[in-house]
Amino acid sequence: MENNLDQIHQNGLAEIEATENSNDIQDLAVRYLGRKGILTQYLRNISKLPAEQRPAAGKKANEIKTILDKAFKRAAEKFASAGSAKDDGIDVSLPGRAAPAGYLHPITQINNQMCDIFSSLGFDIAEGPEVESDYYNFEALNFPKDHPARDMQDTFFVSEDVVLRTHTSPLQIRIMEKHPPPVRIVCPGKVYRCDSDLTHTPMFHQVEGLLVDENISFGDLKGVLTTFVHQMFDEQTSLRFRPSFFPFTEPSAEVDILCVMCRGKGCRVCSHTGWIEILGSGMVHPALYENVGYDADRYTGFAFGMGVERIAMLKYGIDDIRKFFDNDMRFLEQF
Repeated sequence: MENNLDQIHQNGLAEIEATENSNDIQDLAVRYLGRKGILTQYLRNISKLPAEQRPAAGKKANEIKTILDKAFKRAAEKFASAGSAKDDGIDVSLPGRAAPAGYLHPITQINNQMCDIFSSLGFDIAEGPEVESDYYNFEALNFPKDHPARDMQDTFFVSEDVVLRTHTSPLQIRIMEKHPPPVRIVCPGKVYRCDSDLTHTPMFHQVEGLLVDENISFGDLKGVLTTFVHQMFDEQTSLRFRPSFFPFTEPSAEVDILCVMCRGKGCRVCSHTGWIEILGSGMVHPALYENVGYDADRYTGFAFGMGVERIAMLKYGIDDIRKFFDNDMRFLEQF
């Protein structure tokens, strides 16, 4: 019986020494010390020994069990340490792992492109608060209180006299209050309206422009917007001006471009008209000059405004504005 214990001891240590990975160590520990393991079975059979041999055999078996248990633990720690060192090490022979690169959102890309075009025409970039007073958002822009024109813009009211701006036009008043003519600015930024469907979202982006100086005519407006359309799309994209109404411009015009999908032949996107509306524009209303202290007899100017999402949808051929805000990487990675 003592010879058997010595054999178990020697075989266990030898097999531990020959083991090459942590999985084998675990299997070996179960084979020797598990519920049906070699040493466990030996301990269970001690009761079959003569009474005078049992104490010595039990003591020696427990000593060997302790020795093997420690040996298994040391081996397991050795393999764990080796695996950790291997994971943390750097194999200079392997090719480098490129870090994933981020990209600008398509709306940001189009917004930057629009601002770059107007900057090249001499316009400065102006930014202002998204939470606006009723005065700057409406009254100073010739939207009197309770006037039906306010129904054109579904407004989020913070309080009776504070709103989430419905357009970036308030910046036109803020800039003109602080700067005498000439003024030449574009105002990009987020705006908010109570509207949500395939072509509208409660928050969207606008770029609005203002130019005020002596001897500014509607022809200057047409020249600036024609240059913008040709640079944003291409020189084969025609545009037309249709009479419209905006409280802060007079005369006012909607601007359409030749459908970028069908080139004027008529399709579902342009409702088979061959034209797509992209922005509103007009000559600055004299009432605005009175609100900022400009001499309406001396200065004239024009203003325009357009939705960035609208331009992006036409530029990329997208039929649902909500795709820009779904955070679907499969969609966004295309840009």
